[in-house]
Amino acid sequence: MDEMTRPLKRSFTIKGHRTSISLEAPFWEALRHAAEIERTTPAALIAAIDAGRGKAGLSSAVRVWVLDYFRKAPAKAEINGPHAGRSAR
Repeated sequence: MDEMTRPLKRSFTIKGHRTSISLEAPFWEALRHAAEIERTTPAALIAAIDAGRGKAGLSSAVRVWVLDYFRKAPAKAEINGPHAGRSAR
């Protein structure tokens, strides 16, 4: 694994309010990849995560969501095929 990176802060508008979250670069990359697979934007995923996070901090909720999403990815790929949701490059 590469050297641990410092969290990068990014701002989003959720329900009309600006908020910022800090994630390490690998989590930002994984979030962008998940958004591409789901054919949405990272901001839309973050808004959805925010809606279901309960009392957890948003940055933590995003990290857990990304981890869970890619843990389930092999089963999802088996159902939808190995290239489901991926755009042609």
